[in-house]
Amino acid sequence: MRLGLRRMVTVLAGVAVLGVGLPGASALAEEDPRSCNDLLGADRPAYVVCRWMATPEEARDTALFWLSGDAMESALPSEGAYCDPQDGDCLKEVTGEPIEGGEGDPLPEDYVDDGAKPECDPPGSACYVDPDEVKADEAAAAAAKESDTGRAVSAAVESRLRVWVNTELADDWKAGDEAYTAALKRVVAVAAQPGVVGVRFTSQLGYNGTFTDLDEINRFVTATSKSLREALPGKKLALHTVVPELACGAVEECKAEMREKYPLLVPEQVETYVRGGAVDQLAVDGVLLGQAYSRWKIDAEQAQRNQWVQIKARAWDAFAQVAAEDASLAAPGGSRLTAAQAEKIVAARVAMPLLDDAAETVNVWTRWTDAKGEVHRVYGEGLAATPTWDRLKALDEVRQRLATFYDPAAPEVDVKSDLAKLAEAFGTVYLTGT
Repeated sequence: MRLGLRRMVTVLAGVAVLGVGLPGASALAEEDPRSCNDLLGADRPAYVVCRWMATPEEARDTALFWLSGDAMESALPSEGAYCDPQDGDCLKEVTGEPIEGGEGDPLPEDYVDDGAKPECDPPGSACYVDPDEVKADEAAAAAAKESDTGRAVSAAVESRLRVWVNTELADDWKAGDEAYTAALKRVVAVAAQPGVVGVRFTSQLGYNGTFTDLDEINRFVTATSKSLREALPGKKLALHTVVPELACGAVEECKAEMREKYPLLVPEQVETYVRGGAVDQLAVDGVLLGQAYSRWKIDAEQAQRNQWVQIKARAWDAFAQVAAEDASLAAPGGSRLTAAQAEKIVAARVAMPLLDDAAETVNVWTRWTDAKGEVHRVYGEGLAATPTWDRLKALDEVRQRLATFYDPAAPEVDVKSDLAKLAEAFGTVYLTGT
């Protein structure tokens, strides 16, 4: 038995707050033969839905089939060939000496650890950092706890926010081993604190000009993932990027142009980050959705829908958590949207990625500073309310699926007040500036 859709309670309830209609309601009707709502009781909330993956009758028939002698006989491994004889040469028996030992077994008695670092290709590049070199000792941990970010971690935990450390290690990696190791030490010391979920170690990967070829990107991601996983066991890792081609949908001319213009951001490359286990969360930005596709008569709404349909079709969420990321709700000084405008845009930018069942979380930038030094906010100056902020706060049912960013070195009022305010609308905060 399966309770609901993949994200039934929080997503459906949150969308109901926004007034967004749900298609396919008939599939959830009480008369559906796969409905098991009768098992939940008459007082269940309307958005809690129960459906059988296999009805009791189907489950019984399946069990009876596999308990029959013929079924079990057909399931036995075949003898003889280990490949299709039509393919030509076929191994008919296992030859050679057996390999002793398995995962978790002790090392052979004659094993010698010479302490050498793995070979890097090309030689001299940063492909691996010994975790013992970056793990925080007592002094480093104490210093990290008293830093701006360290104090913000404690304040965020007090406000019942999940905490990620948001940093940028790409420039340090390119600067060489010494700078890279020092940066890893700094990040590890902060991220090792209780209450920190994980580390997002790079943003706009492949889009911001830091890297020039895919091999360089892959070496950076592999080295950083390996180093952080060994130095921070149990912590999650994340990265952020853009995938321009996805928003083209089925327009081949658009896809070809985006692939040529952004060769480091092709879907096949981005997929390697999650398929290979380098990260546990992939954040996909919508920075291009409102401007880059108009020549093909693809508006912002359709571009976003195309993007999430493509991501869902690729099943990236089977390998890692997929997050939508958006900074468009903030404006210089504070959001100027009316209540009606805020309702429409929050529904499109925040609710729809969840409703489309492609993103599991939505990361919303509520305060950031542009290249001219101007502060963009969702709320007003001094944490004043705006219709956009009020609309976000109203999404209480999906609050745990919403995240935002905060720089403790540039508070709006003070760190404790700022984080308590953010906790009214968000369940997770990414602390930047480490």
